Amino acid sequence: MGKLLSLLARDESTCCSPQKYDVFLDFENAQPTESERETFEEVQQVLRNSEAILNEIQCYKGAGREIREAIANPSDEYQTKAWSAVLPLVSKLKRFYEFSLELDAVVPKILFQLCSGPMVPTQHLETQQALVKQFAEILEFVLKFDEHKMKTPAIQNDFSYYRRTLTRQRMSSLSSLACSEISDVDEREVSNELANHMSLFYAHATPMLRTLSEATTRFVSQNSDIPIENTTETLSTMAKVCLRMLESPNIISQFQREETQLFVLRVMVGLVILYDHVHPNGAFVKAANVDVKGCVKLLKDQPAARSEGLLNALRYTTKHLNEEGTPKNIKNLLAV
Repeated sequence: MGKLLSLLARDESTCCSPQKYDVFLDFENAQPTESERETFEEVQQVLRNSEAILNEIQCYKGAGREIREAIANPSDEYQTKAWSAVLPLVSKLKRFYEFSLELDAVVPKILFQLCSGPMVPTQHLETQQALVKQFAEILEFVLKFDEHKMKTPAIQNDFSYYRRTLTRQRMSSLSSLACSEISDVDEREVSNELANHMSLFYAHATPMLRTLSEATTRFVSQNSDIPIENTTETLSTMAKVCLRMLESPNIISQFQREETQLFVLRVMVGLVILYDHVHPNGAFVKAANVDVKGCVKLLKDQPAARSEGLLNALRYTTKHLNEEGTPKNIKNLLAV
């Protein structure tokens, strides 16, 4: 079981004597305690599919050529060829969307475990490291998925073509074979209602982040007995833990796998972004309990290949960065 070498209390640093905390969260080997096991198993059932989803979106090629040919040549041959190319892609897009619904269902359950009860955030981190690890894995998945999605305009193009074709063929008299195929697919794969939900999902530049932030916001609103501060403090404390870990060569040396450092970097950024979406005032105001400046400076000390995508995530997927209350030094740090 992972351990905290020392707890991260509310930061008591002063300008003259900054206080450092050596913290170790075992993101590699944390195992669930009996009290965590039920939620852990439920979340793990969802996370088992996350790697396959990432592999699929990373390898997503799209049907751009077939769609262009079908638009330029409205004959049955080219229309059928484009339709055949788009259908398996729509099945993939459906799987991605359905996975977002699974995340939407389990995230509030993790948050309830990590934010409810009499324990303060540091105590949750100390005693529920397996659930903390799973929450970190969800954050990493969200960042990775959305990064791939933003680089893949074919996703929206393919789905738009699919919907246009369905609409056109419903309204026109086509061959009985084509009509039969489309009717079967519509009922079996993507109903009209589901297609509407999927369109809204993929219309967002970062659909998984939207799912995560809405699930977190809904958790806060539906659990009025749990103060919102419990949730935002948990997010900010976990972000501080990640920052302190990455600032300490002694802690980094305890990682068993080289990729763990990049994992912690991604999780730290994901926590800042989620905090910014959930906290009413965001992560960038001076009163925020998140060390955005420290996070950005740490990122800028990393090789560009490792940090640029994460800096862009802070630039373009946060909610409050460009508001008036954001200090100029933070805006300057994140300026391109």
